[in-house]
Amino acid sequence: MGIAEQITSQAGRTGLAGLLADPRSAVVGLDFDGTLAPIVADPEQARAHPGVVPALTALAPLVGSVVVVTGRPAATAAAYGGFADTPGLEHLTVLGHYGAERWDSGRGVSAAPLPPGVAAVRAELPALLDELKAPEGTFVEDKERALAVHTRRADDPDGTLELLRAPLAELAARHGLMVEPGRMVLELRPPGVDKGTALREFLAERRAGPVLFAGDDLGDLAAYAEVSRRREQGHPGLLVCSGPVTGEPPVRELADRADLVVAGPAGVVDLLTELAELLRG
Repeated sequence: MGIAEQITSQAGRTGLAGLLADPRSAVVGLDFDGTLAPIVADPEQARAHPGVVPALTALAPLVGSVVVVTGRPAATAAAYGGFADTPGLEHLTVLGHYGAERWDSGRGVSAAPLPPGVAAVRAELPALLDELKAPEGTFVEDKERALAVHTRRADDPDGTLELLRAPLAELAARHGLMVEPGRMVLELRPPGVDKGTALREFLAERRAGPVLFAGDDLGDLAAYAEVSRRREQGHPGLLVCSGPVTGEPPVRELADRADLVVAGPAGVVDLLTELAELLRG
């Protein structure tokens, strides 16, 4: 079954038609973890699905822009994705830390100043987790501009998340940060940046027409909202949800808003590959 047959909404079908009709002004926006890269127990071991680079090198020359929007450091996502120095991806952009960092092929990383609250939380977080008796398997991922507390290795990931939710929110607020929840993770990061803002600014810069955005978790809702806002203004858009492939349901808040749900990064690769084939005619 092709893309068009899998889309469940008229707005999504209009979005696909708009992209196919005007690819040179189109932007393809993609989350990284869970969308281009499978979710793994150790975030430092995450790498893009092996089909991602071939799919993107086929698609990127046919559309206006490809942008990866992620909570990771921009350079890390570029490295883990295999995007650097790859023929065909010379114009790919990575917006890292929800837009606070930007990586462009051949130009490296540009970044906004680092808020002081991140260093303060970094210093206090280990003692707080000890005080809370965070269960074994709880671990902290230092994202340089944010701290992510993961519970997926704990015996009771959801229960551990609830144990930590309020104390981490209090710690974040005390230092001018916010908490971004996700699947088995609470990320303490600066406010005022999100994937919707990052996507909006990028689309304005590129004077974009149709937009496709694919994501898998709660942090992608802001980008979904931006595409929906543009659709209300008459700009075609297609919302894609990358669902898990382990038998678990996709994140309901995304799946309910999506025009198309695919089976994880492999499904995203199939989508990007088919889109390139349709554009080549």
